[in-house]
Amino acid sequence: MGLLDSVLSAVEGGDGQGGQGGQAALLQAVVAQVNNYPGGLPGLIGKLREGGLAEAVESWVSVGSNQAVSGEQLQSALGDDAIDNIAQSAGQDRSTVLAGLGQLLPHVVDHATPDGNVNSGGLDTSALLGSLSSLFGGRV
Repeated sequence: MGLLDSVLSAVEGGDGQGGQGGQAALLQAVVAQVNNYPGGLPGLIGKLREGGLAEAVESWVSVGSNQAVSGEQLQSALGDDAIDNIAQSAGQDRSTVLAGLGQLLPHVVDHATPDGNVNSGGLDTSALLGSLSSLFGGRV
């Protein structure tokens, strides 16, 4: 069991549809989507920029506060297939994923780019999980 699996199983609770269990399942699905996206994190960021979210994405990558986006904006930028893949991986319905994705993805990108640089490698899950502990009530 990897570090991500260990931490997620520690915060996992309920039926995976809501609360901390749902957030943990969604986080795991988002990290998998980012790491498996063509071109990795840079490819995903490029897709979001092309999809009309350039200003928001720049705020996530740079130092400072993150500009908010809605799940619907992310769906428009990423496409239905990406949202469906995340929903299937998380074991959640599309509306649940869209509700959480607008909060989670900016935070993931922000903490995956702490120095303002987008690296081509996969996400550093240990640093990411430590920085996301507030989403799980400090239990990560």
